[in-house]
Amino acid sequence: MTILTAGVTKADESIDDIVWNILGQTYVPKTRTDESFSWHATFPAGTFVPPHIHTTQDEFIYVLEGRYDVVLDGQPAAATAGDLIRLPRNVPHGIFNKSGQTAKALFWVSPTGRLWELFTQIHNVADPEEVVRIAARHEVNFLPPA
Repeated sequence: MTILTAGVTKADESIDDIVWNILGQTYVPKTRTDESFSWHATFPAGTFVPPHIHTTQDEFIYVLEGRYDVVLDGQPAAATAGDLIRLPRNVPHGIFNKSGQTAKALFWVSPTGRLWELFTQIHNVADPEEVVRIAARHEVNFLPPA
């Protein structure tokens, strides 16, 4: 079990200097305990996370800059700086940057589950089918294309 310690994680810091490349986005882990896991995400224009379901976690996205278009349980929505996106477990969701500009957000999940291990394993994986296969073993299920 990882115990949360008091302190400040600086903007340019991450856990163990880790920076992941996930599906073209940059993820920088900020905190990790059994109860929650947070990371700063940078989505270049045109990048996205296809629709998927977290079977054991609630996910949250606090938009810092830019715009995210999301699909929440089949319904379109959009969020800009200052907005909070709530993604309850077992609700299908996809996250898209269609804005033409970089978007940045703080993501977190509760509980952590196997997401840390998933990100570690799919870092720099270029084959989307391989990402889907690995994700299914880590409590994240990608949906077939619509």
